[in-house]
Amino acid sequence: MNDFKALPDLPAPNATRGLVGWFKANLFPSPVNSVVSLIAIYFIITFLAPVVDWVLISAVWTGEGNAACAEATGACWIFIADRLPIFFYGIYPPDQYWRLDVCFILLVLSFGPQFFDKFPYKGPVAIFSLTAFPVISFFLISGGSFGLEHVPTEKWGGLSLTLLLAYVGIVAALPIGIVLALGRRSEMPVIRSFCIGFIELWRGVPLISVLFMASVMLPLFLPDGMNFDKLLRALIGITMFQSAYMAEVIRGGLQAIPSGQYEAASAMGLGYWKQMRLVILPQALKLVIPGIVNTFIALFKDTTLVLIIGLLDVLALVQAAIEDPVWKAVETEGYVFAAFCFWLFCFSMSRYSQKLERKLHTGHKR
Repeated sequence: MNDFKALPDLPAPNATRGLVGWFKANLFPSPVNSVVSLIAIYFIITFLAPVVDWVLISAVWTGEGNAACAEATGACWIFIADRLPIFFYGIYPPDQYWRLDVCFILLVLSFGPQFFDKFPYKGPVAIFSLTAFPVISFFLISGGSFGLEHVPTEKWGGLSLTLLLAYVGIVAALPIGIVLALGRRSEMPVIRSFCIGFIELWRGVPLISVLFMASVMLPLFLPDGMNFDKLLRALIGITMFQSAYMAEVIRGGLQAIPSGQYEAASAMGLGYWKQMRLVILPQALKLVIPGIVNTFIALFKDTTLVLIIGLLDVLALVQAAIEDPVWKAVETEGYVFAAFCFWLFCFSMSRYSQKLERKLHTGHKR
């Protein structure tokens, strides 16, 4: 009987592993794909080369004032560094910046752990971010109590105001949208008609009109002596507007749930609200995570419209800064900075939603 000795496995060919293998598998798997890849690489390099030169190589990073950028062919980032406090804090009192810094740190500590699966206290932290954090932030930013100087909302602005509008709109629009979606599918005609009318009314007008009505027209219908803060009116308008869109997104998830799930929940003896809370809504919300996050991203970008009612968000302050006669030809730098701020937060929300989809297997992969 012959003895056979197993030979060790041979390594994969060099052409199928490493950087060469990646290029071959992803960019040059066939002659047609190779031609398309070469054309795409050419256009990318042609476009990126001047952009990189303007942003990094020929840019001016140090110096004082516009004179340092007079002969530069690249970006004048001195302008951004000089106006950075205004872009972040608006006209908030400089000696009170620490209050906004504390709020921002709390925001990061509240939502940062949600990106890490092994963080042990994600649930309590999430509850804190939805309950205690808004209250703490309000007293810190507004002041007037606990020995803090009162700062009127007219002085709130910049990126801090953008984050405030987006945060309140997101936190408030989701539960209201869920209630409206359930009401639109209710068997009670009064509730169903009210929810349908609310959704169609707010979805049928642009946000600019909503903000204008909330700021200018609403006070005309209030009793004498009664008035709401301009920022509060904007928050209410944004929340109601986005709630209508959120309701339709969630309604799509509810309609995607098979009728057997409703029947199974009823067969278990669960009441309506327990059915929704334990069986239907968890599945429906999981299915529409992309739509929900897409609505959140649209809300974040729509905060720039508050400029029409006199609230100065980060984009409004950038526009005001580039019109300063002290600085010349810095429009591009200002708008690039504003675009980067919005992209950073929107991209973070998008990546988190994708991670959440993979974790919950939203795509029902096998």
